[in-house]
Amino acid sequence: MEARDRAVWALAIGTSVLVLMAPALWNGFPLLQWDTGGYLARSYEGILVPSRAVVYGLILRIGVPLSFWPVLLLQAALTVWIVALMLRAHGFGRRPLFLFGVIAALSIGTTLPWLTSILLTDIFCGLGVLALYLLVLRAETLARTERIGLVVLIAIAAATHSATFALLLALLMAAAVLRFFDTKLRLGQGVIALILGAVLVFAADYAVARQLVWTPGGPALSFGRMLQDGFVTKYLDTYCPDRRLTLCAYKDELPNDADVWFWGSPLFDKLGRFAGLDDEMATIAWRALVAYPGQQAQAALVATGRQLIAVHTGEGVLDSIWHTYRIIERYTPQLTDAMRAARQQDAGISFDALNTLHYPVALLSIALLPILIGMAWRQRLATDLGELATTCALALLANAFICGALSNPHDRYGARVIWLAGFTAAIAMARVFESLRRDIPSATPEPSLMN
Repeated sequence: MEARDRAVWALAIGTSVLVLMAPALWNGFPLLQWDTGGYLARSYEGILVPSRAVVYGLILRIGVPLSFWPVLLLQAALTVWIVALMLRAHGFGRRPLFLFGVIAALSIGTTLPWLTSILLTDIFCGLGVLALYLLVLRAETLARTERIGLVVLIAIAAATHSATFALLLALLMAAAVLRFFDTKLRLGQGVIALILGAVLVFAADYAVARQLVWTPGGPALSFGRMLQDGFVTKYLDTYCPDRRLTLCAYKDELPNDADVWFWGSPLFDKLGRFAGLDDEMATIAWRALVAYPGQQAQAALVATGRQLIAVHTGEGVLDSIWHTYRIIERYTPQLTDAMRAARQQDAGISFDALNTLHYPVALLSIALLPILIGMAWRQRLATDLGELATTCALALLANAFICGALSNPHDRYGARVIWLAGFTAAIAMARVFESLRRDIPSATPEPSLMN
């Protein structure tokens, strides 16, 4: 590569990283959310809490000396790397300006830069999906070191959140089924990556809490969705009194909102929160599932549909996230002034105007996926684009079920993967444009009549 090419690549990569960090740079501090404090506290408190992976807490801990900016730099750089590998795998390699153009377009039209600019695990979910896609379906486009890097990335992504692990596992299982019909799919490195991810979860939990266990939280969150849908109250009304269930005595005091129950209920606090009620919530969730299977299936389907279109940008990026503020003030007091001076804490950030663009783009991108899949099935579109669209559609559906039906629909859960649909649409449109440009004959001067 000539010096000029290297300079262009360096400029494209550098500016792409800056674009992906732009919201945080504009804010003056990495963006924060309700859950940020829970992740950060893990490496300081030495205890495990539901859905707060120790692995990401350790990543945040490393970034503390430089006000977490290395964490955002890592998230943005990994995103640029994955996007570059995807573009090369689909015929757009060796085009640094095209790489920057795609990053810029995604940063304007999707929630992507708000994922790379926030101290949350969400960006790793989409990156994990694309990394798994590359290993399973596009391994021939990768160098050996790149495949190793993708295995490590998938392992870390899976270890940062149980829902991400479940999503990647679901995609790998789908690939295992499809391999009976298409032997070109390569599963080995994906399997290794998820095994390594599981090892990271157990190792990190043991290193911090001296417990060789998985990050807690799954059944309890399902309890929350069932509470909101009325199944918990229905079960307790039917089967109480039951001396084995503490909640029988409080069944008429339970809220009908999962978020209120977990994060704003004095009763939940009184009964010991997750530590005091985790086993009982899991028991009730399982029994309610068995007791009302048909109604539960219907509610799960509705929740999955709601989650599929719950993709607004910015949920939870507020100026009243008191738990996160307290954690930062307690464990990293040197960062308090910078945190308080940021736009998010000073005046708040409104996402209303941004979502007038992001939300319709997201819905159009979702609607485009089955069209791309159908065109590829009819051989009117290249097979690789059909495979990408199928992977993206499966990822969105699996994410909607895992986060909507097994937990509770939230825009944040949908936003973490919706940019994949926009990225797929961008690659498809670029491929169509390239095809049209090749099909249009170049203009040639007509012979002069004066000759």
